Amino acid sequence: MGKHGLLTAFKKYRFFFLVILLVFVLAGCGGNNTPIDSSSTGFFDHYFVYTFSLLIKKIASLFQGNYGIAIVLITIIIRFVLMPFFIRQSKNSKDSQKKMAVMKPEMDEIQKKYKGKSSTEDQLSMQRELSEVYKKHDFNPVKMAVGCLPLIIQMPILLGFYYAIMRTPEIAEHSFLWFSLGETDILFVVFAVLIYYLQARVSLIGMDETQRKQMAVMSFISPIMIGVVSLNAPAALPLYWAVGGMFMIVQTLIIKKYVH
Repeated sequence: MGKHGLLTAFKKYRFFFLVILLVFVLAGCGGNNTPIDSSSTGFFDHYFVYTFSLLIKKIASLFQGNYGIAIVLITIIIRFVLMPFFIRQSKNSKDSQKKMAVMKPEMDEIQKKYKGKSSTEDQLSMQRELSEVYKKHDFNPVKMAVGCLPLIIQMPILLGFYYAIMRTPEIAEHSFLWFSLGETDILFVVFAVLIYYLQARVSLIGMDETQRKQMAVMSFISPIMIGVVSLNAPAALPLYWAVGGMFMIVQTLIIKKYVH
């Protein structure tokens, strides 16, 4: 059960793993903050970062140079584009969990049957019997393992927008709400951290007590890491995090209520 439990946890809480992976990447690669322009080389810089930078400038120009509104709108657009992936994966996850619940007694019996038997022949026999159970219930464990692949594919989009914010110098020259987009604002950092903490807690709604205890630590990891990165970045970044986090709260509530 250990392997299947790990796969289930990885798939069910893939959003948190993605956030943590993103934050690690951003923290480790934050040194490249040179302004992005048409002369920037490299596939990622030219087709992702520069494209998002142009989009930020274009939308800001539609709102009298308000780069804060541009960041908010693009963040929401990106989240809407990515939302079908989350909905589909959530549905697949629920289907897999239902099948696992039905299969569990049979799997437990098989594992009990081969408990303490470590020979290659016994292990192969156990795997064959487990495979028969999977086939009987039309369950594909590999599908669970690759269920996060669409989210990994989305990373260039999220990273491209992040670096566009960090490497578009015009953003730092403007303000939004009460803060300068080019300077660290402690109050807004705290706000972004609270939003992601709330998002993490919302994701625990509907879980049984065991699952809630297992995943409670995730409620603290991603907000803390986001806070650490944001404390060393201009306020435009936590604005991006906060808007994305609020969208994810609404999306999570919708999925939990309507996706079965």
